[in-house]
Amino acid sequence: MVSCTRLTQRMLNDPVHIRMEDPELNFETAKQTADTVARETAPSPMLLAWFDRRREVFSPRVECCSEEKPGWLVYAESRGGSLVIDINDEEYVFVYLPEAP
Repeated sequence: MVSCTRLTQRMLNDPVHIRMEDPELNFETAKQTADTVARETAPSPMLLAWFDRRREVFSPRVECCSEEKPGWLVYAESRGGSLVIDINDEEYVFVYLPEAP
């Protein structure tokens, strides 16, 4: 994992919390759910970054640029990512730009 800072709940700005009680939950299902919630919340959301704690992967794969937040989260926030979908207490996190350009 490239990120040097471990994600915690307090790092997320006003997240939409979703609980999914599916033991077979995977990234694809979590992303589909997040995309649906994002479209219900914003007219044309654009996914900027995501985190998958189960597999310990994230995108974009940026180097650490802050000691306070993971690089992928800093990347998304610095580009207007303000719609945060948090599934199962940071198991999966998706950050969207609410209005795609």
